[in-house]
Amino acid sequence: MASQWKNWIGPRLSQSEQLSDPLAGRWLATFDLPRADNDTMPQGIHFCLANPAAPTARLGADGHPRRDTQAPGFLPPIPLPRRMWAGSSIVFQAPLVIGQDVERNSRILSITEKAGTSGRLVFVEVEHEILTADAVPALREVQTIVFREAAASDTPLALPVPAAETFDPAPWETHRVITPAPALLMRYSALTFNAHRIHYDLPYAREVERYRGLVVHGPLLASLLLQLAAARYGENALREFSFRGLSPAIAGEPLHLVLRQAAVEGELELAALAGDGRQITRAAATLR
Repeated sequence: MASQWKNWIGPRLSQSEQLSDPLAGRWLATFDLPRADNDTMPQGIHFCLANPAAPTARLGADGHPRRDTQAPGFLPPIPLPRRMWAGSSIVFQAPLVIGQDVERNSRILSITEKAGTSGRLVFVEVEHEILTADAVPALREVQTIVFREAAASDTPLALPVPAAETFDPAPWETHRVITPAPALLMRYSALTFNAHRIHYDLPYAREVERYRGLVVHGPLLASLLLQLAAARYGENALREFSFRGLSPAIAGEPLHLVLRQAAVEGELELAALAGDGRQITRAAATLR
């Protein structure tokens, strides 16, 4: 099936935006973070920059821009209705600063079909390069998007109600507990211009996509882990960061954000876990 989409592999999509003072202020307010004296922004702000601005009339039933042959867009018209951000690998090259104009160049690197326990899966790898003035590289990200079949109406809600609190932070060097509220999800959706209904429409999340509650965004979880590293090592201290979503995080339920040194000096292990120890996000990082 993936060969059907070969014409989508390679061509670049370029979009520009200013990292404006109001945008920076809204992002910092969303995470209750102070503004740096030198106006550099924390790592993770790039998720909110130069995102596609699809007209409301072009949104599909799930809130994402429709993928069809009548009005082809950046992503191919893969006929699987459910979409999720499975993870990313990021190389940070230079900090982003308030007031900079940035350009994001995107291209699809690969499209692969696989068979999973829940049916057909299509994996799309997308590369994003963010440049600042005079084409100075700020970061490179390779994002993995997964398209899945529709959930049957009798599919059990994911995930089961958590068991009793059993998480043990002892093996980790840094530990923070946060309970993402629906208001945090709403603000992050607005910052990223993300209308995916699993993040704000509870009846849709439950009845159509069969989640037990509102789902916390993958890049929102990644941003929280980046902030955990910044609290330990300072802002913009990471050279590389990768994360993978393993299980949905449900709004209103406690998350344990953790960090520790890896076996190799200068490398870190990070994770977001539910109170019963279920892994939600696994991440790794390299210090500068």
